[in-house]
Amino acid sequence: MFDNYISIGRNFMTEKNYLKALKFFKKAYNCPEGKEDIDLILDLAFLYDKIANFDLAEKMYRKVIELDDTNAIAYYGLGIIYDDDELYEEAIEYYKKAIENDNKYEKAYFFLANAYDELGNKEEAIKNYKEVLKINPKDLWANANLGCIYDELGDTKLALEYMEKALEIDSKHFRILFNMGVFNKKLGNLKLAEEYYKKSIEENPYYPYSYLNYAVMYREKEDYNRAIEIINEGILENKDEGFLYYNRACFYICINKLDLALEDILKSIELNDFFEEYMKEDEDLDAIRKLEKYKEIFG
Repeated sequence: MFDNYISIGRNFMTEKNYLKALKFFKKAYNCPEGKEDIDLILDLAFLYDKIANFDLAEKMYRKVIELDDTNAIAYYGLGIIYDDDELYEEAIEYYKKAIENDNKYEKAYFFLANAYDELGNKEEAIKNYKEVLKINPKDLWANANLGCIYDELGDTKLALEYMEKALEIDSKHFRILFNMGVFNKKLGNLKLAEEYYKKSIEENPYYPYSYLNYAVMYREKEDYNRAIEIINEGILENKDEGFLYYNRACFYICINKLDLALEDILKSIELNDFFEEYMKEDEDLDAIRKLEKYKEIFG
């Protein structure tokens, strides 16, 4: 019966029917041999995690460690639970224990790097992302995240090198294309930056930041009408993004279409009340703020 329950449970797992899989794994666990079967207990922990019963998931991972204190998967699983609760220091200790017991554990290195990054420890984040790449040079997000970290540290050229590696791995991922646009813009490669923003939009028209950055490039060239055209396209696909309306308002002010600007400001506030206070200090709105008929709105 024990083997039968496990077989049925794993079939349901393959079908991603996690609740039914859990039902049969629990039956197997209640068999005499179940409480000593590490693979079964790991499956239970995984399923409890999947259905967001994190207390029972943690209990199962700790049960595995009681049976085998060298089990890297259990330490990694505990790390993920603490990571999800943003308890990064605790997560780090479990990821390290996973790596101690399996120094080729790619995911443990990856999430260890991410936890260090969340804590602002860029040096350790870089070190551990590079460990990921020693194991798997084609890890998309280890390359991309290294690119972002180097950009934060002000080394845009090195950031671009890692993002180019990510692009080689996935040439159509909208976030990678977006970051290529950001980095090329910083390096003064404006035509390339524009091409990457356009490609990012083609791959995912529902990512509003691509439209914003693309439009800002035209604002900087004082081609406000083109900037508005791009933002219009972004709003068409992302109607609930207040910052797109707010930025379009700023573009309208530049071409003296103040009534349209006001409409967009009010729309941005409707979508996100953050802009209600922000607009009172924003110098870009000086032209509209000074007009008598708008003073009541701006306070």
